[in-house]
Amino acid sequence: MKAIDVPDWKTFQRTVQELRDEYDKESSPLLFRGQGNSEWHLTTTLDRNTYRTVTDAPYKNATYGMTLLDYYNLITGGVGPEVKTFSGVDVPERDQKIAESFFKAELLYHFPSTFPDMQLYRYMAYLRHLAFPSPLLDWSRSPFVAAFFAFREDHPVRIEKRAIYAFCKSPTGGTGGVVGEPSIFHLGPYVQTHHRHFRQRCDYTFCAAFDANVAQWRFQSHQTVFDKADPEQDLLWKITIPSDERETVLRVLNDYNLNAFSLFGSEESLVETTWLREHVLRESKPKKLAMPA
Repeated sequence: MKAIDVPDWKTFQRTVQELRDEYDKESSPLLFRGQGNSEWHLTTTLDRNTYRTVTDAPYKNATYGMTLLDYYNLITGGVGPEVKTFSGVDVPERDQKIAESFFKAELLYHFPSTFPDMQLYRYMAYLRHLAFPSPLLDWSRSPFVAAFFAFREDHPVRIEKRAIYAFCKSPTGGTGGVVGEPSIFHLGPYVQTHHRHFRQRCDYTFCAAFDANVAQWRFQSHQTVFDKADPEQDLLWKITIPSDERETVLRVLNDYNLNAFSLFGSEESLVETTWLREHVLRESKPKKLAMPA
């Protein structure tokens, strides 16, 4: 990962354009993700809910995420019927062939091509946008959408810098890596799912590794791959911007109607946006107090 520290919004825009000029290709587009604190790692919501360090022998200090099989069983057979009943979403039925594909020994060398198929991908993206813990790390093809998420929150505790990540999967056109080690898989934007996917120009990745101890594929943290800093694939840039630029950034984005309501389309986001426009960004001179006679 390469860290790029910029002093202001204008410099950020120039930096993004330089990265796009050099790396942005149809076969490996640049993806962007904004985070409200530059100290945070890149983690999925599933990472934050399930990732753990094992302290018992013989796997002491090994870190594990949920297995693909456990997650598949959870979203199809576990929560699936209730989600389908109340939302009307097309929840895929649990497929035994797909379930078995997660723990075949030969898959040490080949990730199961059945995960996720289009129906399952559609459902997983839906769950991600409705806050169900997900192995999908969501990105945007728009650096400005990422910037909104980086600066959206006005944190009560002083945060020095926000971060916007730029990611390029396989910039040389090839893939590599050591068998059994975590790898990042790119799913792409072409899926019919929740409207927020299109509002936010979303794209997704997930990270997994084959766990030989249980002969199954298991979700892993993206950070384990990014920390290796392989120059031939999975390029990542972390662009940090001072939090003091928050009002400038949100004002520019709002001029293009890029705000919580345009990105989420909910009543809650409408109210959030009215507060932003009418209080945070509204330019009004302080009223003069009348002097006593």
